Order: sequence, then structure tokens, then C-alpha cells
Amino acid sequence: MNFRTLDLNLLRVFDAVMAEGSLTRAATALSMTQPALSHALKRLHQSVGEELFTRGARGMQPTPHAQALWPQVRAALASLRQALAPDEFSPQADAVNFRLALADATAALLAPALVATIEQERALANLEFVPLTTRDPRPLIEHGEVDLALGHFPWVLPALQAQGPQAKLRHARLYETDYVCAMRRDHPLARQPLTLDAFCAAHHLLVSYSGAPYGLVDEALGTLGRQRRIVLTVNQFFTAGRVVTRSDLLTVLPRHFLPATGFQEELTVQPLPLTLAPVQVEMLWHVRQDTDPAQRWLRQCVLEAAAAQ
Repeated sequence: MNFRTLDLNLLRVFDAVMAEGSLTRAATALSMTQPALSHALKRLHQSVGEELFTRGARGMQPTPHAQALWPQVRAALASLRQALAPDEFSPQADAVNFRLALADATAALLAPALVATIEQERALANLEFVPLTTRDPRPLIEHGEVDLALGHFPWVLPALQAQGPQAKLRHARLYETDYVCAMRRDHPLARQPLTLDAFCAAHHLLVSYSGAPYGLVDEALGTLGRQRRIVLTVNQFFTAGRVVTRSDLLTVLPRHFLPATGFQEELTVQPLPLTLAPVQVEMLWHVRQDTDPAQRWLRQCVLEAAAAQ
């Protein structure tokens, strides 16, 4: 590839197709017609000397080379945007697309307030929530796959704090809550204080983003030389609530997430018979987006939505 003759506008096309995964959505984001975008993508492939995307059942699929290029291209475009127009962002005039990774319970808590802000401000922002399937979202953020990750990341924050100012990610606390044991209202264990023996003897449902058959509760039980029987593992709090209200299974979840199950009125909670650290729900983003005005607006909206809970 001859960089001197490369049309740098093609990098915006590349970034849009990577972000949207669809020629139609990328064309809309760039205010281009789809034929014009297809032509630009063909020119990009000719400039690079190879295909960067293939058509698949789920839209435009990036090649490994495209996936490797995207973080650098996105960071370079963000730097140029910040250098040339550092303060130019109007929620009412600038159409922007944001991708947030978060669990279904966090989405249920924050989405109403975020939508209300967009409608009240007549903002042109579009939000896309993608499932959070890991306790370590750093690769998602570093590769530019999402703008923000929201959740409880007990293993990530110590690493970022140890790196100090050199850390590639920034974070902000949204809220703090505690873990409780939830069960159906007429569960036999709901009529008496929950002991450790009764907790371990019961059958449990585990909410796990990644599908791992153990969690923080199991680690805490292990330090006490105890264990529990996990009958079912799911990755959604709504599913957890529905199952628990219709069975004798217990589940442990953050107190803030009870309304997100959709079955709060049918559940009762007991204090846990073991000690767990508080649930600290954080917002994570990449340092390259630290001063971007659109990203700052998004983060402020998320902070206000969390404060309203």
C-alpha cells in the first residue's frame, strides 16, 4: 500500500463498517448512499491490496487483518477529531452511535433514564447495548468494540490502580450495593434466619456472565471449607428471577438488581450467612476517549442515570 496516495476518507469508511457490521448502517452513519459506500469499500480493498471484509449471514465480517487494524485506525481518527474539533459536539445536531457492554440487570436499571435524557434533550444519539459476558472487559474496550463497559469488575480495578497514570483504561464509580440471598416468598427458609448450614444444604441458581459454574460466593465458601450445590447456571437476572419464584432454588444477587428480575414482589431476601465485599458497579472506558466531547456527554448521561437509582 502506498500511503502517500491513500485517500484518508477511506479510513472513516473502514471504521464505520467495523463499528456497524452492516453496509446499510455504516452508510447511514456517514450520510452516504449505500452504492457510494460500496464503491469506497472497494477502493479501500484495492489500496490495502486485500479484502478486509466478507459478506456473511450476520452482515459484513472483518478479516483477521481488519480486526488487527481497527484499534489503531479508530485511535488515530479519534486523535484527529480531538485535534481539529476539540469542543465541537452538539447532542441535538450530531448523530452519534454508542455501544455499551453491560448485564441485563444494569441495562434494565439505567436504560429508562438514558432514554429519557435523549428524548428530553432531543439528542440524535443512538445507544446499542451488547451483553457483558466477562468480568474482564478490557479487550472489548482496547479493541474499540464498545465505548463503555458497565459492571462489577473486582479483578480489573486493582490492575488499573497498580498501573497508575500509565493505565490504558479509566473508570468511575456508578453506585455501590450489597449481595443478598433471594428466594420465593413462601420458601421454607424465608421463615427463619438463614444459617450457613442451611445455605449450603439448599439448592442454588448461579448467575454467571461467562457461564463459569462458580462465582464469588463459591470462592468465599471455599475459604471456609464449604461448598454449595448449583443446580442451574444462567446469564440473565430476569431468567434467575423467574426460575427462583417457581422453585426452591436460592440465588445470590446484588440488592440493586432485584427490580431488574421483574419478580421483585414475588421474592423475599435474606442476609447472607457469609461475608462478601460490596458490589461496586463501575464504568470503564479507554484513555483515548477521555477528552472526546461526545464520549464525555455519554459518560455524564450514564452517571446521572446511575445517580437517579
